[in-house]
Amino acid sequence: MTPQIRRASAADLGIVAPLFDGYRRFYGRPPDLALAETFIRQRIEANESVIFLAVDTVDPGGTADVALGFVQLYPSFSSVAARRIWILNDLYVVPGARKQGIGRALLDAAAQHGLSTGARRLVLSTATTNRAAQALYESYGFLRDEQFLTYQLEL
Repeated sequence: MTPQIRRASAADLGIVAPLFDGYRRFYGRPPDLALAETFIRQRIEANESVIFLAVDTVDPGGTADVALGFVQLYPSFSSVAARRIWILNDLYVVPGARKQGIGRALLDAAAQHGLSTGARRLVLSTATTNRAAQALYESYGFLRDEQFLTYQLEL
């Protein structure tokens, strides 16, 4: 399978929202398609994130796409490097399409976007138990941060 990778637009909301809902369920959240749709719509409309979709076009006219996965990037900056960075916050491939190179193709799109916007780096975090994701990221060239600790404050 060779997926088509494209940047999502508002017209893709019906494809992205179920993927995002699946991503949230993967991390233990209850299904909530309405929440997923609202969240993604707000990000796209406010230009607060960049989303790339992996789709399989099932007809020659390209009118019926089957969603295979997505990656969502949030813009940020490195003060030390004085350059843009992108936070790779979400990467999800539907279970039936895993281990077919789709995650890597989405990472390619994210990396190319970073390069084209003059970014210094892509950063991400994943669950300590998500060994499959860790293996993908490390095989792609991401390095585990051994210098800095991450803290968070729930608000």
